[in-house]
Amino acid sequence: MGFRRAFAIGLAWRVALLLAAAMLLMWTLHQPDLGATRIVAGAAVIAAAVHLWGHIRRTNMEVARFVESLGHGDLSQAFGRAGAGSGFDELGRTLDQAMRRLREERLAIADEGRFAAALVDESPTALLTIDDEGRIDLANKAARKLFRRVAGVRREDFAIHGSTFTTALEAIRPGERRLTTMLLDGAAQRAMLVAAGIARMGAEMRLVSVQPIQSELNAVEIGAQADLVRVLTHEIMNSMTPVTSLAASAAGLMREVDDGRDPAIGDARLAVETLARRAAGIMHFVETYRQFIRTPEVAVRRFAGRPWAEEIGRLFAASAQGGDVRLDVAVPDDMLVDGDPDLLAQVAINLLKNGAEAAAGHAAEPAVRLELTPMPGGRTLIAITDNGPGVPAGFRDDVFLPFFTTKSNGTGVGLSLARRIVVAHGGTIALAPPEEADGARFEILI
Repeated sequence: MGFRRAFAIGLAWRVALLLAAAMLLMWTLHQPDLGATRIVAGAAVIAAAVHLWGHIRRTNMEVARFVESLGHGDLSQAFGRAGAGSGFDELGRTLDQAMRRLREERLAIADEGRFAAALVDESPTALLTIDDEGRIDLANKAARKLFRRVAGVRREDFAIHGSTFTTALEAIRPGERRLTTMLLDGAAQRAMLVAAGIARMGAEMRLVSVQPIQSELNAVEIGAQADLVRVLTHEIMNSMTPVTSLAASAAGLMREVDDGRDPAIGDARLAVETLARRAAGIMHFVETYRQFIRTPEVAVRRFAGRPWAEEIGRLFAASAQGGDVRLDVAVPDDMLVDGDPDLLAQVAINLLKNGAEAAAGHAAEPAVRLELTPMPGGRTLIAITDNGPGVPAGFRDDVFLPFFTTKSNGTGVGLSLARRIVVAHGGTIALAPPEEADGARFEILI
């Protein structure tokens, strides 16, 4: 309001001055004896017109400079001038306030942009962007860590994570979710893909999140198995406890009355003793499986790999299975492992014993191998290999299930318990494809 009033007053008196000078000039034109006055009046008209033009042009120049600054994105210009008069000091303050507000808004937008970028970059889920030409970019830290071995931006560059994964990545569309399999450090893992559509600079793109969920699936599966075993063992224990007790009592009574003279009593005694032994065997079997319910308590620490492997070798050599089976150990001298050495030793010894039993009945020179390999990201691959017959194709998906065993005297506890220990470490255990080993090869990644 101050600028408009001062500008209007300044404009009014300049117009009035111009009109007065023009009227004076017109009057002198009708007075033949006032030549000098006519010249002065003409000069006054010119001066008043220039003064009026400068007043109007000054406003236009200030506004034009303001607009030009906006056009070039230069918000550092200042317009305020003390003592400018005619309201131009007010105009300058108004333009400066506008500039200051624009600077604040720009800073707020930049701050929001940095926050959004940090939100994406720090997201724990790997994010990929895929444009219409198939270019795949790693959008955040999690993606750069997960796909650290990828050296390009094309689908073919992601082939190291498996053809199943690259096919799913190419096929997924915005709004879809896909469960797929990807190779991470050589181990197959399940992963969830979720896609959304976004636009960047007028171009449509797909934003795909990649979340490996093998550990979560393992935990859920093991939890379900533990619940099943808990129910079964509870019901079997409740049913078999009185049967076992009565069978043992009956066997004792039959021994007292059987003097060997009556064959029928002898047969009855034999039947009752067999029943008692089988009942006790079932109770032992159930009690063994109750171990599966207990979640292993993992005490992770960093330990040297070679001494750990050498100790396992000595324990294996002292076992019944290790007497006639050669053990090869391959561990880098300076290798360190993060894990619970006792629980991991339990897993390794169990796998070595299983491998030794398989190799002893198959190979002319039975052998097993324990190998530790450092992996990217500070992880460790523990591989146990034997030269036995391998695991039949029809059983490969069942070897880690509770109760499953291919041995006549097996309980089906060993591998399922090994899997629980590995999953408790946040790792994976898998049976390698048959083409990667002559016999069976179990790979543990922690």
